[in-house]
Amino acid sequence: MATVVAFHAHPDDEVILTGGTLARAAAGGHRVVVVTATDGRMHNEESGFRLDELRSSADILGAQRVECLGYADSGYGPVFYPDPPGRVSFGRANVEEAAQRLAAILREEEADLLLSYQPNGGYGHRDHVQVHHVGKRGAELAATPRVLEATMPRELLVRVGQLASALRLPAPYEPHIARTAYAPRASITHRIDVFAFARQKRDAFAAHRSQIGDSSVAARMYGVLLRLPPQAFGLLFPREWFVDPALPTGSARRDIFD
Repeated sequence: MATVVAFHAHPDDEVILTGGTLARAAAGGHRVVVVTATDGRMHNEESGFRLDELRSSADILGAQRVECLGYADSGYGPVFYPDPPGRVSFGRANVEEAAQRLAAILREEEADLLLSYQPNGGYGHRDHVQVHHVGKRGAELAATPRVLEATMPRELLVRVGQLASALRLPAPYEPHIARTAYAPRASITHRIDVFAFARQKRDAFAAHRSQIGDSSVAARMYGVLLRLPPQAFGLLFPREWFVDPALPTGSARRDIFD
């Protein structure tokens, strides 16, 4: 059996990008560890309950350990706000220092595989871009044998955005972002079938109540998705995708351990 460490930027990213894959690995008897760079807080006065939500989510997915590197959320958008008092935003973190924190966990776990992000951070979020740099360096420091970068097919995101526009619904990403987000389908090296773990992925996402409890259109849409039966949820989100930078492109592998 192997140990897989999933390194993410914020609580809830572990579900959106890798939830089904982690549940599948845990069900197969592998050890699953979830590490987030931030606790999801941009300001010190915000509640720290997002880490509690993360632990609940990880438990549903079958993870056996949860860690946070302790950085503040940098926020998304053109304005990069100052660091909160006494804390460092992950987007401004010293890469070597953060990588040492991650490497300590990788060494302790004797990790066989690290799940991280691509150089573009998926859609350009500064914390997600930083996950790539810190994850890559952390794996080097810990001599972790393999790194897979979580992604999505860019073409799929563009089509979903076009459909959402036609139905007058909010799209996951603005068109100009979707056109360069994540990865072209041809570059994806691993396509994982997670349909059988739809219930766990849906329930783990529901554990992040703070992210779906407001009155925004996106939150209302999430609420509708989370009320779907597991089979319907699985049909909407049947796969998760990864790129192995060390592998040539071609036919996609069906398991992260391939």
